[in-house]
Amino acid sequence: MTDETPRAHPVRVLLAEDQGMMRGALALLLGMEEDIEVVAQVAAGDEIVDAALTHRPDIALLDIELPGLSGLDAAAELRERVPGCRVLILTTFGRPGYLRRAMDAGAAGFLVKDGPVEELAGAIRRVLAGETVVDPALAAAALSAGPSPLTGRECDVLRASADGATVADVAAVLHLSESTVRNYLSAAIGKTGTRNRAEALRSARQRGWV
Repeated sequence: MTDETPRAHPVRVLLAEDQGMMRGALALLLGMEEDIEVVAQVAAGDEIVDAALTHRPDIALLDIELPGLSGLDAAAELRERVPGCRVLILTTFGRPGYLRRAMDAGAAGFLVKDGPVEELAGAIRRVLAGETVVDPALAAAALSAGPSPLTGRECDVLRASADGATVADVAAVLHLSESTVRNYLSAAIGKTGTRNRAEALRSARQRGWV
């Protein structure tokens, strides 16, 4: 704890990470900090909001790629349902598109997992103090990459087309006509400069757009 941010009680942290070993290691290391207490741990994105409502953490430390609901989608839900909880995204994938989406979802910080735990603990304190904390290399990459050219609906259609889903499947899931789905897929393929929807989805994921 720094002299600039005295606090009577430990910072309450919710940790969302689907890899059990990583989750346990983070919880153990953060728990060694005198002013930080991990009050909840979850392995799936759709458990985050319920855990936050139960434990009322100060900070939610979220991975992005979680089963059930992504950390980015969970961040947006937390902003609506648990506004007192600030979000810090911690991910293996330092993709520029992810950073933009995280900020749009209301996250107050974005770090990659390869940093020392002291840096993470410091980021937690800074986020709690009202700062926005972003990995500097990722911030520079996001600025140079520019915004995603895909619309929200194009992203929805690309996600729904994963795992071999047919146009009819996507249309049924998203309540769209098949011709509309084809139009969105065609637009996404063009914007990603790829040859088909599988390549478009892969390219969009690599850039953090979906």
